[in-house]
Amino acid sequence: MVYVPNTDKDRAKMLAVIGVESVDDLFYDVPKELRYPQIELPEPVSEMEVLRELQEMSEANVDLLHTPSFLGAGAYYHFIPSVVDTIISRSEFYTAYTPYQPEVSQGTLQAIFEYQTMICMLTGMDVANASHYDGGTATAEAVIMAVAAGKGKRRRIVVSPRLHPEYIQVARTYVQGMDIQVVGDENPHAALENIAGLIDSNTAGVIVQVPDFFGTIEDYGSLQALADKAHQAGALFIVAVYPISLGLLKPPAEYGADIVLGEGQPLGNPLSFGGPYLGFFACKEEYVRRMAGRLVGQTVDTQGRRGFVLTLSTREQHIRREKATSNICTNQGLNALAAAVYMSALGKQGLRKVAELCYHKAHYAASKIAEIPGYRLLSDKPFFNEFVVRCPKPAEDINRYLFEEWGIIGGFEVAKVCPGLEDSLMFAVTEMNTRDEIDALVEALREAASHD
Repeated sequence: MVYVPNTDKDRAKMLAVIGVESVDDLFYDVPKELRYPQIELPEPVSEMEVLRELQEMSEANVDLLHTPSFLGAGAYYHFIPSVVDTIISRSEFYTAYTPYQPEVSQGTLQAIFEYQTMICMLTGMDVANASHYDGGTATAEAVIMAVAAGKGKRRRIVVSPRLHPEYIQVARTYVQGMDIQVVGDENPHAALENIAGLIDSNTAGVIVQVPDFFGTIEDYGSLQALADKAHQAGALFIVAVYPISLGLLKPPAEYGADIVLGEGQPLGNPLSFGGPYLGFFACKEEYVRRMAGRLVGQTVDTQGRRGFVLTLSTREQHIRREKATSNICTNQGLNALAAAVYMSALGKQGLRKVAELCYHKAHYAASKIAEIPGYRLLSDKPFFNEFVVRCPKPAEDINRYLFEEWGIIGGFEVAKVCPGLEDSLMFAVTEMNTRDEIDALVEALREAASHD
């Protein structure tokens, strides 16, 4: 260190209070031969040379500015307006922490409030919280909320086999030891009627995903029928959604959802090697007191001026943890702010335009791929921007050829979550994929089929 504020006399006094003679005595547990290891470092270089070397190293990374990608499965490459980074990089937001004191945190609290408002508008629900860690943890919190809000001592959650497999895993991890069962038909092609057949008097909640993990969109009538079946049994109907799709598809509130959740990464957050992301969470007002996490409310001060405060953030969640609905009260504030700025910048029409581009480009890609001999779509159901293709060769081999020969990141290898589909790839198309990229993918797939 260049500057140490403590004098030798100060250090001697502190060591005397601790009861040791020297600083080295504080490290007696570390073997002497390991305390000051010889580190082989290169000769020092200038800042300019360091930056050049780091830049050369970074060029070894594969980035989506130079490499077309058709990989989705829960994380998506969308355009992020420059205003998003500009605003979230302001020091007032970037360094802000928990807004326990509303009188000095009005900007942070208002940003969260606006985020919650837009999530409610997007999903059609009454109230939203300030976010969870990601889509998986939001799903797990929905499981716990359904059990807490359910009639009687219900301990069973029925999940669609087409819910994101990682969400199911996270939910099961959360509730292990809580005597809560997370069950579902193991067949990923099972119809919603099969899921309905698993609902009984012990069911606290039913979870589906729209579009589902494989990109398909169930008929709204079937979804409403499943919601009705859940409600008749006294269970909550929970829907996980891809937020961009809501620019085009019906909000879950219109087909019976009690809780709506999902991964908020597509809303203005970059892929970033898998995080940090945010989980959005919204529900009907009658269940708000069972909602985990933070919720910012709007009020007026003693002078009648508009103001914002943390509300329904119970002492139990912060202090008396054994009484809490959930011990997770932290929100992904900066990520939620990015989502709020993104939704504000695009507006309703902008979000619809993005959704339309994803939809039409994906359908163009699917139609072209289906024309290639040896390739066919796995399902003829409607889809949004993801679809599964059966390939003439193992999916792993196809992906390797796409990347090594064409520099294209291919689709998700479905066999990773569905054994038996080793020849299947799930492609995702967003507004960022150009027509030239899609045409190149089609040509690359054609070549891959005939390549030995």
